[in-house]
Parts: sequence; structure tokens; C-alpha cells
Amino acid sequence: MGRPKNFEPDVVVAQAMETFWTKGYGATSPADLAEATGVGKGSLYHAFGSKRELFGKALDLYGQAGSELTEAYLNEPGTAKERIRAYLVFLVEVDLEAPAPRGCLAANTALELGGKDAEATRAVKRMTDETIRLLAERLRRGQREGDVDPGVDAEAQAHFLMNTIVGLRVMARTHEGPVLREIIDTALAGF
Repeated sequence: MGRPKNFEPDVVVAQAMETFWTKGYGATSPADLAEATGVGKGSLYHAFGSKRELFGKALDLYGQAGSELTEAYLNEPGTAKERIRAYLVFLVEVDLEAPAPRGCLAANTALELGGKDAEATRAVKRMTDETIRLLAERLRRGQREGDVDPGVDAEAQAHFLMNTIVGLRVMARTHEGPVLREIIDTALAGF
């Protein structure tokens, strides 16, 4: 009979996610994961299978948390433009206030592993598709409520906004707030 686990798997996945987010998949070593989680390498691999499987769980957690955050921001009272603006500004501010700018784990993963790792590529696509769905849904709601022009193609606008989000998260690693807020204003002028 093996030793009982003395750690919470969900907590370990969250700690691993932070490490992958900060360092990237390739630069994160098993020793980094053991240090970040406080769980020995052998126990980590026994519980999660491999670094890659733990990374997959970290991406799933990031996607779930991101979806919940996006939905919460978009469903607060206000017009579609007000809510989308608040969401984009929040993302930029989080990046700008971080001690070491790290952008978005999904965008970072797309840049590092997109097209090279099928599972990671699918995970990033699931995340972006969910954000697009939520944005399009909020735009359609705005159309029903009269604060978004009925001629706006909600799906196309949501794709554009997702592209803007990814760009903002990458640029937040190298640019100042005023430039990023100007991009937000320009993106929101389209509806």
C-alpha cells in the first residue's frame, strides 16, 4: 500500500500553473515545480503522471478561471461597451501591476507551443473560443437592449476583441498604460 497523499491536488495544480505562467512550459523544470508546490518530484509525477500532464491540468484551471472572470465582468450592470471596457482595462491593469509582467498564460502557450503541441494548441483554442463566445453573447445582448448597433456582426466583433485582448496582454509586457488604454478605446469604437 502506497503512502497517502499529503497535499491537495487542486492547490498543487494552481501552484504549478503560476510557475508555468511565470517561466513558460519549456523553462519550467521538475525542480521548479517541486519547489513551487512543496511536493517532491516523485510524488508530483506519481499524482499527475508527467510534467506535460500537470501542464495540461494547469491550462484547464487557467481556462476555467478565465471563463468565470470574463463572464463575471461581462454580466455586471452596464452597457456592453462599458462592461467590455471594464474587462479589458482590468486585464491591462493586472498585467501592469504585476511585479514581473507575464501576460496571459494562453497567449504565452500559443507562442511557445502553438502548432508544436497538439494538446496545448487545442487547450488554447478552447480558451479563446470560450472568450469569443462570451463576448459575442454580450454584444448580442447589447443589441437586444439597444446599446449595440444592430448592424454589428457580434461574432466578427468578438473575434476582433479576442485578438485585441491577446495583443494587449503581449504588449503589456513592454508598453505603458496610456498606450494600452488608447488601444482599448480604438477597439471599442467599432461598436
